[in-house]
Amino acid sequence: MSPLNKSKLKKIRNKLDKIDNQLINIIRKRTNLVKEVLKLKQYKNEIVDKQRIKTILKKIKKKSIEKKIDPRITNKIWNSMIWSYIEFERRNFKKK
Repeated sequence: MSPLNKSKLKKIRNKLDKIDNQLINIIRKRTNLVKEVLKLKQYKNEIVDKQRIKTILKKIKKKSIEKKIDPRITNKIWNSMIWSYIEFERRNFKKK
């Protein structure tokens, strides 16, 4: 790689790092909201809402297409996030 390209790569990676830091803050906020939602659930079988998951993924696909983002990427990200939070809820569920 040329020195010029190395320099460009470094700048782009720095921008990616900044975005990653923003994402971490957003994930923290989302986690706090999921904790609030979990407090409202009385039974463990309320954790997975397949219709809600379907609706979310449909919206994300539509928004991805509108924003010219490959919907396969966003679908994988959201699917992973949704199921990660479902596992989080299952681990943290406290029956009342």
